[in-house]
Amino acid sequence: QVQLVESGGGLVQPGGSLRLSCVVSGGSFSTYGLAWFRQSPGTEREFVAAISFVDGSTNYAGSLKGRVTISRDNAKNTLYLQMNSLRLDDTAVYYCAAALPLSIYQGSDDLEETYEYWGQGTQVTVSS
Repeated sequence: QVQLVESGGGLVQPGGSLRLSCVVSGGSFSTYGLAWFRQSPGTEREFVAAISFVDGSTNYAGSLKGRVTISRDNAKNTLYLQMNSLRLDDTAVYYCAAALPLSIYQGSDDLEETYEYWGQGTQVTVSS
């Protein structure tokens, strides 16, 4: 059974930074395509960033590019999201997601339906 557990969320002032972590247990971490999504109240969940299991290449949502960095540590079975220059509209629940290789090959890494496994989410609140 594959489980994803996020941590690192919290309250931060505008302009601040946070690093989110997602520990994945079960399955084969190094073969998963991984991503972060987020959801603000009253909105649909949206793509933040994805990282390939093949070569570590990354993909970012245009609105966040330059402010966030996704990375993975296959030795620790952990996915990270470094977020800098946080803004009020970055307030959301952040979810990590994992996809099997076939799903990544057949789908798109920025779509929710590509991912089979999801964490419960971690709240990020940006407020002064």
